[in-house]
Amino acid sequence: MKRIILIVLCLLCMVGSVSAYQLYLRCPESVQIGLPLNCSVDSNFPAGTPFEFVFYQSSAYTATPLSRQNATIQKNHATIYQSFDTKGLQGGRYKVEALLSRADEQKLSSDSTTWQLPVLIDRSEEITITSSISQTIDQALRIEGSITKAGDKGVEIEVRGSDGVVFGPQRIDTKLRIQDGAGEFTQKVTVTQPGDYDVTFKDAKGYLGVKTFKVVAAATPVQTTVPATTVTTHPLTTALASPSMTTQSPLSPLTIIAVLSIIGLISVIINKRR
Repeated sequence: MKRIILIVLCLLCMVGSVSAYQLYLRCPESVQIGLPLNCSVDSNFPAGTPFEFVFYQSSAYTATPLSRQNATIQKNHATIYQSFDTKGLQGGRYKVEALLSRADEQKLSSDSTTWQLPVLIDRSEEITITSSISQTIDQALRIEGSITKAGDKGVEIEVRGSDGVVFGPQRIDTKLRIQDGAGEFTQKVTVTQPGDYDVTFKDAKGYLGVKTFKVVAAATPVQTTVPATTVTTHPLTTALASPSMTTQSPLSPLTIIAVLSIIGLISVIINKRR
């Protein structure tokens, strides 16, 4: 009887091992923000088995999905790779999950790994930009600032626009700032069209971060046209101002001569009496 029970248990174990499948999700323990988070899945599930890569922002009690990507087990069971963009995210712990259907999840072996908790490291705060983030095309592109504790070790930058890389990657010098040990940098990059330009920074420790500059078209000077002023002249005013008009005395010339003659005659009479 004991022998029969032992045989049954062995058969159950064999059936269980046949129906169980393995799936192994692998992600790096940490990655710097701005760099892709590269994960992979290896599995012996039957070809055509679907699942999802889900990227979550994780907290103590919740996980908020940031990205979902569909995937399928291949015929040759080759490793499946998936990258997640980390640009613009905050530093901290995140979660990546290989999500199967409920039926397939029940077929997983106990040693399978279906989720990972990578940490995103934010070093962008080590970069301080002192030039304007928004510049006109005739001034662009001035990249000026400093990097914490970089001293005179230099920094590598790459400038990428909508059409691809326009500068670098190239190492530029940094000048030691004695007060705090920061490394100050300045670089002029010529750009030919407006748009957003991403500047990637790397130092001896690796990737630092990305700073985005916005380049706009140069302002066009506004020409102000002063309208001609039309002066309306009243007919009476024109008539008074006309040089052909002469001012006439209210007394006629004959009247004036007669008065003068009378005054002269009176003067003669008065002189004779004396």
